[in-house]
Amino acid sequence: MSDLVQPKSVEINYETDEPVRYEVDGGVAWITMNRPQFNNAQNGQMTYALDDAFNRAVQDDAVRCIVLAGEGKHFSAGHDIGTPGRDLHREFDKRLMIAPHTNKPAAELLYTREQEQYLGMCRRWRDIPKPTIAMVQGACIAGGLMLAWVCDLIVASEDAFFQDPVNPLMGIPGVEYFAHGFELPPRVAKEFLLLGERMSAPRAFSFGMVNKVVPREELRDATKAWADKLAGQGRLGNWLTKQSINHVEELRGKRSAMDAVYHMHHFAHAQNDLVTGDSIGGVSGKSAASANKSEVGKA
Repeated sequence: MSDLVQPKSVEINYETDEPVRYEVDGGVAWITMNRPQFNNAQNGQMTYALDDAFNRAVQDDAVRCIVLAGEGKHFSAGHDIGTPGRDLHREFDKRLMIAPHTNKPAAELLYTREQEQYLGMCRRWRDIPKPTIAMVQGACIAGGLMLAWVCDLIVASEDAFFQDPVNPLMGIPGVEYFAHGFELPPRVAKEFLLLGERMSAPRAFSFGMVNKVVPREELRDATKAWADKLAGQGRLGNWLTKQSINHVEELRGKRSAMDAVYHMHHFAHAQNDLVTGDSIGGVSGKSAASANKSEVGKA
């Protein structure tokens, strides 16, 4: 008897064939998430397009620095949990020697998918041998944090905010790439996760989570200035310097902490399934956005 299941047949309607744009300016590759009508929510289509773009930049010796950006008002509203392009049940060619996920039963489906598309991909991008900069404006929520945090530097606009509301909304202890305790002091990280409230760019800067905060109209120029400077420096020196700090984080237990919390994350998904019949507790993109706006008095 097989323990596999028949993959679900679901309708997926992608609004674009180009969820990520790729441009090279001098020695800098600009990788731009391109789903502005959905606030750059990350579906599988976008995730694999990001991986393609990062790999393209890595393989091009003329590229010496990489900038990650988001088109439109917001950097990223996080993982796609409710657009017509949500593609949870689409199988993509795996990049990290992970088995197919759509034919796996129950909690195994999400555990397998997210091991690659969320945790695995982010670790892969963090280890890119070229310096990376996240250029963040507006919302950087949940899965958006993961994309910003894998970058070496973060330049944010004054109106940017950072948030991981998955505990209050879903009873899940933070997103899969669990860097919260490394990006923030422990008590602040607890506040960030337990309350799920927005953290302004200036406050994030005060904790060292953000490197520079500028007016939105100056964001691209400020990011470009740093990217151009990094692109003009020695390739090997940049790579070794990046590795040295990443190594310190590993000595502090970053990878093992993520592994542990990844399992807590999926225990919470399974609990939601058992209690509510839905792995994210019935939360939709629309309900999450409504709750977020209500929290700050904008409903």
